[in-house]
Amino acid sequence: MNVRKKSSLVLLSGGLDSTVNVYCALKNTKVKLALTFNYGQKAAKKEIECSKKICAQLGIAWKSVALPFLADISGSSLTRGDKKIPSGSQVKIKDFKTSQKSAKSVWVPNRNGVFLNVAGAYADSMNIDLIIPGFNKEEAQTFPDNSFKYLKKVNDSFLFSTRNHARIHCYTIGLNKTQIVKLGESLEVNWDLIWPCYLGRAKWCGRCESCQRAESAFLNNQVFGFRRSL
Repeated sequence: MNVRKKSSLVLLSGGLDSTVNVYCALKNTKVKLALTFNYGQKAAKKEIECSKKICAQLGIAWKSVALPFLADISGSSLTRGDKKIPSGSQVKIKDFKTSQKSAKSVWVPNRNGVFLNVAGAYADSMNIDLIIPGFNKEEAQTFPDNSFKYLKKVNDSFLFSTRNHARIHCYTIGLNKTQIVKLGESLEVNWDLIWPCYLGRAKWCGRCESCQRAESAFLNNQVFGFRRSL
């Protein structure tokens, strides 16, 4: 007896976590759409470029959604040209207090809440079963909107705000970055196309917290040799 695959919508930034999730979704669901958000972040151009190429390679429909108001109301170093993103020695990925300080600098007001509710609207209009974000256990320590508890609360709210009651499901929410790279290796993820960096330069800066966490995860898995630029 054939069991119908659930349909899904993936939130894809082109980073490590969301890219592994899109590969998982493609394996386990019928992916109808991937959304990439442009909220005025410094890496927007690279995230859009990489996400579009990932979806083209995987044969997934893709759309970029502009949310300029987030930049307008945000004091985040991710969006403000007059603020520098913490990097180098300002980042200590194994030190909780330092990571809290870094998280405060790059915090964008209710970003994941906005993303998931926009995705909920798309899922409702397209009758899609699942919404797949790129959360992870490691960053949930300083970003509570990456946590199981947060995911459950938003799922509860969708019972009221959507007719089709789409559910949020994340394949990496219980994994740290090292485990996510290991999962990606088993799925044969094309690492050449990802963009985890907070900046939008020709290559990953290698110094921001996102780069440092990704680089550490690849090193722990002895994954080398892929390009750090497009």
